Amino acid sequence: MNIESRYREVLDRISLSCVKVGRDPASVHLIAVSKMQSVEKIQELYNLGHRDFGESKVQELLVKVDALPKDIRWHFIGTLQSNKLRKAAEVCEVIHSIDSESQLKEIRKIGSSLNVFVQVNIGDEPQKSGVNKKGLDSMVASVLNCSQAKLLGLMTIGPAVEDAEAMRPYFAEMRSLNERVGGKWLSMGMSSDFDVAVQEGSTHIRVGSLLLGDRH
Repeated sequence: MNIESRYREVLDRISLSCVKVGRDPASVHLIAVSKMQSVEKIQELYNLGHRDFGESKVQELLVKVDALPKDIRWHFIGTLQSNKLRKAAEVCEVIHSIDSESQLKEIRKIGSSLNVFVQVNIGDEPQKSGVNKKGLDSMVASVLNCSQAKLLGLMTIGPAVEDAEAMRPYFAEMRSLNERVGGKWLSMGMSSDFDVAVQEGSTHIRVGSLLLGDRH
């Protein structure tokens, strides 16, 4: 299947999921996860009209920013070390993975405001980044007290499960947490489970190989 066919299929699935729960498909932002994908593949998807792409390594991100059209909206979706935050902030529209005071310390050094999501470790998995539910209110308060950070909402990478339906309780809980902290947007759902995420209120889904094929 070529990239255009993949793209149309994902858009159709987003629309179908929205219809099931009475949402407007335009309320869902599709982020094409382009990590470990070639510039040529990204350009092909760009030529179809897509503009939102997600990267998780700063060095790879910067190479692609230089090589690709300047109106791409870059999203940083990976674990972000504090010492690399400024470089990511210079080229990204949104940082999806804020979870520490040290990151906020670096954001305060940036002259302009930065759109951010607070990452939540909803499955309380020790190997994953993100604040746990107990620490969420404190982290959100810190972001709100950082004048350079604009809180968009919450983000999560849920537990790996075989059946996407098993993610529904986690996504529903994320929606509830996001409403509690006053988040406008909600970043959750990937290739294996984005249909369920959309049905549970996700506004930003992150889809990689399903759009662009195998990674190199």
